[in-house]
Amino acid sequence: MLRLQGEMIRGGTSKCWIFDHHDVVATGVNADTLLLAAFNAADPRQIDGVGGASSTTSKAAIVQLSDVAGVDVSYAFAQVGIGDERVEWTSNCGNCATAVALYAVHRGLVPITSDTTTVRMLNVNTGARLTGTIPTPGRTAPDEGTAVVPGTDALGVPVLLGFQDPAGSTTGHALPTGRPLDTLTGPDGPVEASLVDAGAPAALFDAKAFGLDGSESLAAFAAVVPALTVLRRKAALAMGLVREDAPVSHAVPKVGVVGGPVTYRTTHGPQVTQDQYDVAVRMVSMHAPHPAIGLTSAVALATAAATPGTLAHRVTRQTADGTLRLGTPAGVITARAVPAPDGASPTVLLHRAARRIARAELLVPVPEGRPV
Repeated sequence: MLRLQGEMIRGGTSKCWIFDHHDVVATGVNADTLLLAAFNAADPRQIDGVGGASSTTSKAAIVQLSDVAGVDVSYAFAQVGIGDERVEWTSNCGNCATAVALYAVHRGLVPITSDTTTVRMLNVNTGARLTGTIPTPGRTAPDEGTAVVPGTDALGVPVLLGFQDPAGSTTGHALPTGRPLDTLTGPDGPVEASLVDAGAPAALFDAKAFGLDGSESLAAFAAVVPALTVLRRKAALAMGLVREDAPVSHAVPKVGVVGGPVTYRTTHGPQVTQDQYDVAVRMVSMHAPHPAIGLTSAVALATAAATPGTLAHRVTRQTADGTLRLGTPAGVITARAVPAPDGASPTVLLHRAARRIARAELLVPVPEGRPV
């Protein structure tokens, strides 16, 4: 039985276990083996581990001080399998980055010198650089706050999360194929897609191609998840993310549908009118509808919506100030693009909330014979 120190932190609408890199190394077991056992990934209920049996609660980040210029902390993001003994290290998670920023402030990984503290982060999975700005009144790390985000009524510490120069973070190009529109072949024939790499690689489809309008309930959207799963694989090949003989990734590219604004009701019941947002979106997370939207997906959508010729640009109500309101199942999430110097792509800012839930010593039953 191994012992591993960790913190559970809610970042936005995800729960993320945060581990110190040195503590992970000290176990003498490789990170995949350690996380699979700690989360009980083999069980779809994750009943004997710290996982929450959903894509938004089966996440981890391994954090360390960075020796990269202009970066305070580096972190590796892990999407841990659910009923699947596999850890995916191919993507980033903005909600977990929110949690990492709060963790860094509390663990003294960045100095607190004023009433706000900015944590400069590097996601080692993708090379993406992010910032998390947190209020530190009286030069103290906060435990509580009054910020809320769509998808939960829980209060948290406000975090302004910034994705710096997000375009091409994985493939080197905002449009990996060089085209705003591509045609992929799904189970029901050819479908138009916009393949975008910003924040994370994403494949976006017109909701109408599936008989939807983008405002569907999670249950209604679930009906097209199998088709989108097939199309995700085709998109990954087209974007050069995998080879033909490589296993299917359930983390990237992100995949979903977009549509023009229409009036709908959120998962919790409140009505959202068509004038309250600019583009409707429903995304897949692992094997199921995402209850809101992953922040890397939000960055990809914001980039696509600002790129003429894409499906997202076609259906989005355009704004003059770089603000984009996304109509998600949980409610409206706002992203704002801030122009960057030197030809870099705009920094995308999102308001999030985070709360430390627990500090714990995990007792991890690593089976004998597993790789170390």
